[in-house]
Amino acid sequence: MGKLFVISGSSGVGKGTVIKRLLEKNPDFELSISCTTRNKREGEIDGVHYHFMSKQNFMSAVENGDFLEWAEFSGNYYGTNRKFVEQALNENKKIILEIETQGAMQVKEKFENAVLIFILPPSLDELEKRLRGRGTESEEAIQKRLNTVKSEMINSKKFDYTVVNDVVEDTVLKIEDIITNEQITAN
Repeated sequence: MGKLFVISGSSGVGKGTVIKRLLEKNPDFELSISCTTRNKREGEIDGVHYHFMSKQNFMSAVENGDFLEWAEFSGNYYGTNRKFVEQALNENKKIILEIETQGAMQVKEKFENAVLIFILPPSLDELEKRLRGRGTESEEAIQKRLNTVKSEMINSKKFDYTVVNDVVEDTVLKIEDIITNEQITAN
């Protein structure tokens, strides 16, 4: 049986950058591509960055039990394809999910052996700077995300590990150490 690693963190904390580097260094890891109802950002490709869906199709998938977890975040829905994860685990793969904190809690309920890793920003000021630096969201959306950070920080205490993303390479090394240690203790 494979191993399921869930990586979460507040928007703008650098999850995507860390995971991209982690996958480049570890080609044997498999990333689950989430489904979403949000609009594509410039440069995003359907099936690579997300599986983009209409709200109607997403809600039908929810009703059919097609998602391992799903959540609403900033007015959009996100979900993890259940069949993909189950098949990859049966094929003895190391699966990484990049999902929000409420989804991570749902996964832990279904897969108690899942390893939850929460990525923290170096500071709240740095997080705000990163969100503004993206240039992809309105002031209202940025404020909403910053307000959400407080509840996510509380939820981070429910995770198995927390890692501060100050320097990407250092963060990747810490996550690799966590994954290695988890695999040793599982055997």
